[in-house]
Amino acid sequence: MSEVIVDTNVVVIANRQNVAVRESCADACVVFLSIAQSQHIILVDLGDEIRAEYARALRTGRPYQLGAQFLIHVLQHQHNTTRVKRVQLAKTAGGDFADFPEAPELAGFDRSDRKFAALSRKTGVPVTNAIDSDWADYLVA
Repeated sequence: MSEVIVDTNVVVIANRQNVAVRESCADACVVFLSIAQSQHIILVDLGDEIRAEYARALRTGRPYQLGAQFLIHVLQHQHNTTRVKRVQLAKTAGGDFADFPEAPELAGFDRSDRKFAALSRKTGVPVTNAIDSDWADYLVA
């Protein structure tokens, strides 16, 4: 099983919470999360910042949409390393993620996305993102 890191926007889109998103994009997020849950190991941070962000962003009323089901999957399997792997992310004295580069060109990188970037840098696993264009602003060509 390969590992995946899932940005919150993928989970929110799969949960059908953004009506401005094309149906095909929402469908792709649903397919991705379905496959991620059944065929991959989902990476989250040991400090639970990613899981907490999922919980804050999702509407979890019944019947559960796939984004909410994904959060439930993470919670239910958080101690089963064949399904969910919790990775320790060190922090600096200032509270920043030690694995996030201290580069001037990244000063404007979204603070809420830094945990995903730090996890990716530490594990070598790319972040799966749906509609967050901020990530594209910092691609290395």
